Amino acid sequence: MSTAPHPHSTIRNRLARETSPYLLQHKDNPVDWWAWGQDALAEAQRTHKPILLSVGYAACHWCHVMAHESFEDADTAAVMNELFVNIKVDREERPDVDQIYMAALHHLGEHGGWPLTMFLTPKGEPIWGGTYFPKSAHYGKPAFVDVLREIARLFREEPDKIERNRAALMERLATAAQPTGAVTIGAAQLDNAARQLGALIDPLNGGTRGAPKFPQAALFELLWRAGLRTGEPRYFAAVEITLDHICEGGIYDHLGGGFSRYSVDERWLVPHFEKMLYDNAQLLELLAIAHKRTGKTLYHERALETIDWLKREMTTAEGAFSASLDADSEGEEGKFYVWSYDQVLRALGIEDGEFFARHYDVTPAGNFEGRNILNRLKPQPRTEADDVRLAALRSKLLVERNIRVRPGLDDKVLADWNGLMITALANAGLMFDEPSLLTMAARAFDFVAREMTRGDRLGHSWREGQLKFPGLASDFAAMIRAALALCEATGQRKYLDQALAWQRALDRDYANAENATYYLTAADAEGLVIRPATTTDEATPNHNAVAAGNLVRLAVLAGDDTWREKADRIIETIAPQAVDNLYMHMALLNAVDLRIRGAEIVVTGEGEQAEALLHVARQLPPLDRIVLHAPSAAKLPPVHPAREKLNASNEPQVFVCVGETCSLPVTDLAGLISAMDAVRHT
Repeated sequence: MSTAPHPHSTIRNRLARETSPYLLQHKDNPVDWWAWGQDALAEAQRTHKPILLSVGYAACHWCHVMAHESFEDADTAAVMNELFVNIKVDREERPDVDQIYMAALHHLGEHGGWPLTMFLTPKGEPIWGGTYFPKSAHYGKPAFVDVLREIARLFREEPDKIERNRAALMERLATAAQPTGAVTIGAAQLDNAARQLGALIDPLNGGTRGAPKFPQAALFELLWRAGLRTGEPRYFAAVEITLDHICEGGIYDHLGGGFSRYSVDERWLVPHFEKMLYDNAQLLELLAIAHKRTGKTLYHERALETIDWLKREMTTAEGAFSASLDADSEGEEGKFYVWSYDQVLRALGIEDGEFFARHYDVTPAGNFEGRNILNRLKPQPRTEADDVRLAALRSKLLVERNIRVRPGLDDKVLADWNGLMITALANAGLMFDEPSLLTMAARAFDFVAREMTRGDRLGHSWREGQLKFPGLASDFAAMIRAALALCEATGQRKYLDQALAWQRALDRDYANAENATYYLTAADAEGLVIRPATTTDEATPNHNAVAAGNLVRLAVLAGDDTWREKADRIIETIAPQAVDNLYMHMALLNAVDLRIRGAEIVVTGEGEQAEALLHVARQLPPLDRIVLHAPSAAKLPPVHPAREKLNASNEPQVFVCVGETCSLPVTDLAGLISAMDAVRHT
């Protein structure tokens, strides 16, 4: 078969006009790339060519490998251009597209991952796919060009086979998961889920057993909640051993701060070196929660170091947060982060270098492919003076490292990931009593609310003044959660008003009228072969689970029980799937825990006493508390039930309610803590 380009053009790569850093990485490929959109689909239908869909993201190592091997290769590109309409998608910019075709891959019985390589009909319907395909056949994987030619041959010569695959996949994708019967999730079911999921924890290294290990924040939160609910120390211990190893392992950047995506080994030593905003947001909040209970200095230090990294490397000029840092630099994964023994000694001198090497597992032979990943997994006695000395040496090595060629930064601003980080900063700011974190959170929130919205509607991705619009349900859910966190942290009504406006927009444009959940895409979004409606978690919590938790908080803060009823309907709809697959619905289980155990803390009045009560209430971990400041009846909605409490007394006092049980009013700090304990154990 000829490998010459098709006769209409030489190379027509259209990605240079895009703003996504991932798409721009491919703008010079000899592939006739299109970005996802109606123009690309129209071209496929005009030419009657199948579509090659390639989905990845800027920090993805194997995306880079496949790009280098195949998409940068003129011969491979010529075959792609002749036989297919080629569409490149940034999964972070278009998670709706990614979700549809990743689900299709799973229905084919294949394990998912990125790069995602899917073959579609000219209408965008999935036929077949995989992930990474090598340029040359090896390890049981066919060569990419052989795959291209065979798919094109089948499409051309055996359309019946293509149609059977297409019809079967579309039927599976279109089948909504319908509840088969009423399923109730209460405290007993949550406890049972915690026992089952807790059995997955590696008792030696933390995290789930085996390798690779991911920092699964939803699982750790679920276990922590179980500890709070049952009082059983084993649940806290499972999370603490995990955090201890993550904080001391190579998955953490001991010089620059921040956590990598995951560890390829079972000890948390060897990371996949990309750093994602969403992982660091979820771990930051978890570290603050764990520190609040344990007082461990390690958790406080890692949280503040990660915030320093966020300020230094991930904050845009406008105050929002970038998406990710690449794993690769100079074409090699992790090159920016690893050290030789000699490099350390040259940078620090013999005496300091040997001292540092002893504490950070640096040896002449190396601990990773002849190089060293800095870590403190080996127990090593350290005095306070040692810690001071090591901090200075780390700073010196960081300066040395900054001379190196840096990994690529994906500086697009994603509303949903920013929402996760804004919430984490707001909550950590309260628990650490660090007002500067609230300032960071508020600045990022203001950017999203100002630059990434049109009317009451959010966009998804912003870069260089260009907004990808409309946004996704995940953007609304995460930013509503951020608004509510700032509302609780500051008492400012503007955040509640914004949360209510976005929630109404979410209900208007994303609601699934059949089952009370939310589609991922808006009703007027660009047409896809199906509206994604999954309920399962990914690396971030599912938008339906986040929305359920938001609605529980909204009911308290807005004083409107209809929001709580809406949360109940979401939970009731998803409960059967959650019970069948606990592992993929942990965020929903966490929302259920908030629904049945969340303490509504209403602080009334103004002045020093009210502020002191608020300060204590807001410093409580956010997992199971909702704080409302009611300074006066006029500051509350007309129907808010807290108005009756204000009418009963003008003096600052606190009311605590859990479920349907409320405390008597208390007026001092000791009384607040006692009231919390009393209603919790009623």
